[in-house]
Amino acid sequence: MTFEEFNLNPAILKAITACGYTVPTPIQEQSIPVVMLGNDLIATAQTGTGKTAAFVLPALERLSVPSTVSGKGPRVLVLTPTRELAGQVMDAACKYGRGMRLRCGSILGGMPYRDQLRLLSAPVDIIVATPGRLLDHLERGSIRLDRLEMLILDEADRMLDMGFSEDMEKIVSRAPSNRQTLMFTATMEKSVLVLAEKMLNNPLRIELAVRTTSHELIEQRLHVADNLSHKKDLLRHLVSDTSLTRAIIFSATKRDADELARELSRCGHPAAALHGDMNQIARNKTIERMRRGAIRLLVATDVAARGLDVNGISHVINFDLPRFAEDYVHRIGRTGRAGATGIAISFVSSSELNYLERIERFIGKRLPEQNIEGLAPLSVLRRVSGGNGARRPGSSPGNRFGKPGGKPNNKPRPSTGQAKSWGNPASPAKPSGGRSNRAPVNQPVVEYRSRRNPSNNP
Repeated sequence: MTFEEFNLNPAILKAITACGYTVPTPIQEQSIPVVMLGNDLIATAQTGTGKTAAFVLPALERLSVPSTVSGKGPRVLVLTPTRELAGQVMDAACKYGRGMRLRCGSILGGMPYRDQLRLLSAPVDIIVATPGRLLDHLERGSIRLDRLEMLILDEADRMLDMGFSEDMEKIVSRAPSNRQTLMFTATMEKSVLVLAEKMLNNPLRIELAVRTTSHELIEQRLHVADNLSHKKDLLRHLVSDTSLTRAIIFSATKRDADELARELSRCGHPAAALHGDMNQIARNKTIERMRRGAIRLLVATDVAARGLDVNGISHVINFDLPRFAEDYVHRIGRTGRAGATGIAISFVSSSELNYLERIERFIGKRLPEQNIEGLAPLSVLRRVSGGNGARRPGSSPGNRFGKPGGKPNNKPRPSTGQAKSWGNPASPAKPSGGRSNRAPVNQPVVEYRSRRNPSNNP
């Protein structure tokens, strides 16, 4: 099948051809005809499968026909969980709609109100927004949804994870009841289905990814770490490998992301941090520098787990495991995109063992442990459950980490003669004795509101 068979507007087809695309991806092939017929849709597919074009192209086709409703509000509204993903959608709309006279814009948190009010002062065709800032404009009366024809919820599962359920319901309540609603999600959970039942009208369902499927083209590895110092030793070794051309390193906290980026930079690696405390201009600049190749190592929190569209990511390194198993799949999906292969490496310490077990149950398999010569862990990881959730015979919850039948081995590692302050080449080497045996101090936390545990909400 080719894009010409969709009977899209010639201007859209010309833009697609200019981008070098001729054959739609499976999610595009199945979704576009359904959307063009006016049906509501809920579609599930892995990241990197062309989901954005699957809704942008039919949205542009709808906009090729003039609106019959007067007003200034958008005809197409796309809700996204993050500013990065919103930028990706905007780029796609501008790229494929370059031959059409459309007025598009974004309504994002962290950006000046003045520019957004100027955008909303005249009729607009497409608005891409994050829920919080859009709801703010709705309550201020600076935007109305009377003209809305198509509502698109992109990465709906992620918006639920970030606590946007109530905001989305309020936004939908302001939209016309005869709108067309599309929901695109990377995972299909019960909460997503409940949301779809509230917001969609007899939707057709397309599912191209099994809920627990992790990426087949990505080689997944696991390294056991005794403590924070050991994690840094492992990271230093891995980033020195020339086969690692471009990598995203995920940390649990914004502070850790900044610290790791500084230490890697001091070691001579082109590195930078990306997290929610950075303003949008700084985040855009960092992402653009990585696209140009000026940054080789991007240390990020989960703000970049979805919506970060950078080609050529050879490795993803989970310095800290994610708290929620679904986020593991989204993180490693930054590599191995568009048919390419990739490598995903995860570090696990004793305090993260429960996160590892959740991940393995979710993806349905165990992550293979690997050791690096000279950096093997002093303790033995004893997992109580595998991909099928079964407990190992003879194991007990109280003896998960350490030598079989005994206490963790905290015996000092023989000296390697290397300085332990690996982030600062000028620092003098500490006395021999190997890595510090103190307990891990980087406890994983999340920086967004979670529907799973309201007590963790800020």
